[in-house]
Amino acid sequence: MSLRNTISALLISVFLICIHLSASACSMYKVTDDGKTMVGCNEDAWRTTSRIWFENSKNENEYGACFTGSRKVGPNRFAPQSGMNEEGLVFSRLVAYHPYENLNQTYKKQISNEVQYLSNIVHTCKTVSEVEEYIEMYDRTIFLEDVFIYIDSSGDYLVVEPYKMIKGNDPSYVLANFCPSITSNENARKQTKYKNGEDYLKDNRVEASLGFCHAMSDTMHVSRKRNGDGTLLTSIWNTHKGLVNLYFYHSYDSTVQFNLKNELALGDHIISIPELFPENPEFERLIDYKMPFNVPSLRVSLVFIACFIFLLSFLFLISFFRKRNKEKLNWIKLLFAGLNALLVAYLFVLATNVELYYFDAPFQHYSSELISLSSYIPFLLLLLVFPITIFSRRYFIMNTEIVWMKWALVFNYFIYLLLIVGFTYWGLFDVIG
Repeated sequence: MSLRNTISALLISVFLICIHLSASACSMYKVTDDGKTMVGCNEDAWRTTSRIWFENSKNENEYGACFTGSRKVGPNRFAPQSGMNEEGLVFSRLVAYHPYENLNQTYKKQISNEVQYLSNIVHTCKTVSEVEEYIEMYDRTIFLEDVFIYIDSSGDYLVVEPYKMIKGNDPSYVLANFCPSITSNENARKQTKYKNGEDYLKDNRVEASLGFCHAMSDTMHVSRKRNGDGTLLTSIWNTHKGLVNLYFYHSYDSTVQFNLKNELALGDHIISIPELFPENPEFERLIDYKMPFNVPSLRVSLVFIACFIFLLSFLFLISFFRKRNKEKLNWIKLLFAGLNALLVAYLFVLATNVELYYFDAPFQHYSSELISLSSYIPFLLLLLVFPITIFSRRYFIMNTEIVWMKWALVFNYFIYLLLIVGFTYWGLFDVIG
């Protein structure tokens, strides 16, 4: 393999390693009334691979279970997002960042396979007390960006954070993307879906019925205008009857119901959820939306563009210092080099933050001010492209002998135009609506 190919492969590998696919931002609630408990889960995600699957018990000490999820982790294998077993134990997983704490947990077991760990809890536990005992054996620091909640058929619940567990038995409970142990209710209510759920419980009589849960889930669902993204799947779990009702892609006009006992009798199987529902225009729009995280060639293109304009920046800087007093408008090279440096950084952000393609522009990152600030780089490019056009033309007229530099500037300029087209398609300029 040539040196050039080796470097290209290495750069691509670095980008791919750094890619972080964020987990779904979700919400949930549980209601207990007249001895009955029902749980509602909203999975807010941009994936198109939503699944429901059924797994029988492997021995007499385990329980059969049903799971939903959309994040693929292997051939026909998905990470559980929510689920329920034959004894009515329900769980839900939500995004909730918790700061790292330097605690000595070497005496605890390490979680080497998150799917196996999460599945085993549901297959082996009947009550939240059993869940608590099981989880206490493990070091959960791999879940610094997750909070879990388990609810049994009695209505007891257990919130599982990376370092703490909170047990309760309130008749109703709502949770969204935060860790309750470190989040005040005032801050929690800044999340609209949580606020809507909490207010709905206060303003209405709580009932453990499908009608109430349907309305509650609808109240808490997310439907962002950009790219049609929002609540991918709503699941409502009846812990006493072993039923689950699904509502797909924030449409509550139709539902599909599964009976856990009947499905387990059919053996282990997995079902594609989109195929169960009528055609949804918003979901079709999501499927057709192309970006680096679902089109590998686009991701590779970002890498090559970043490498190319980085190389051009290097050449522009060398030429600037060598021709400082010999060329008119020599400073145009510094402008190209500086803008290229910003774009290289932004292309890296685009290759490692899938949220940018779905959330409102300019994107505001939950923990990184630098990523938030980088969202203004497309606007800077848009503002500069016209003066760059004018001054580049003047540079060409005043310096007729530097052919290779002209071609370099022309190539760089057309990359700017190409990026503006891409940024426009991805909605990175959509500051209104």
